[in-house]
Amino acid sequence: MSITNPTLFPTAIHMADVIGGVAALGANADIIPLIRRGLPVSTVAFILDSGKLTLAELDRIVLPRKTLMHRRKLGSLTPEQSDRLVRVARLIAAAEETFGSADKAHIWLRRPTTALAGEKPLELLDTDEGARRVETLLGRIGHGIAA
Repeated sequence: MSITNPTLFPTAIHMADVIGGVAALGANADIIPLIRRGLPVSTVAFILDSGKLTLAELDRIVLPRKTLMHRRKLGSLTPEQSDRLVRVARLIAAAEETFGSADKAHIWLRRPTTALAGEKPLELLDTDEGARRVETLLGRIGHGIAA
């Protein structure tokens, strides 16, 4: 699977853009081997610099600041950290596609919602099950089903 085919995987393309696109991941890259090897630390810098996540959010959801400092010296994330970062990027991309705007997605991800038992969607992304619930809710919203 290539992440560069927007007709087959639009969210995958957008997800790659959230973490740095071709500059960080390479052209025509399959994301799975990249995750297994460990993404470059530049992907973290990109998502922070773009404002998609704050350092505090990254600290809670993807990897602690102290660990990030250590990973910067090594140049890459671990496969587990890479997987968490991609999960968060995929859901940010899905929210942006669902709401049609990065600003609207940014607000929605950080606002508590009754459909998620009063939790903020972004705060659920620290677990796979939480991410699935957010993804399901975004799917319902995208299809016009009452959340």
